[in-house]
Amino acid sequence: MAYAEATKVSVEKSVAEIVTLVRKNAGSQIAQLDDDDRYVIAFSTAERQVRFVVTFDPVTHERFQLDGRGSTRTAAQRRDHWEQHRRQRMRAMLLVIKAKFESVESGVETFEQAFLANVVTSSGATVYERIAEDLAAEYQTGAVRPLMLGAPQ
Repeated sequence: MAYAEATKVSVEKSVAEIVTLVRKNAGSQIAQLDDDDRYVIAFSTAERQVRFVVTFDPVTHERFQLDGRGSTRTAAQRRDHWEQHRRQRMRAMLLVIKAKFESVESGVETFEQAFLANVVTSSGATVYERIAEDLAAEYQTGAVRPLMLGAPQ
């Protein structure tokens, strides 16, 4: 079961909560994009630019076509299930961002540790976007050393 799978909280309310959370944590220069296929929030804080993106499956995706009994849903039913999908994903995004700020505030992680994947680099890509392919290749080729509990010496 996905987090907030049955939420009734609107996408707009989740967006407002995310923006409030970012502002509360010294975020500035907040930019947003809300589209049918994704929601993006970018902001500056702790002398870094940060970007989060959550994607949404299209209303035409097969997951919205059939109900639990295998019957084809009406267009209105598909739209309702798609909107529920968007509400759920936005609640999950809020949870992720909230957890990262809490981790920093509680001293569990530094800002860099908590937000590193979402920090925007000079190329405009996030750190994750910049290293994802190379990291996956390292694991596929076995280049990563066995699990070690300490930092490399």
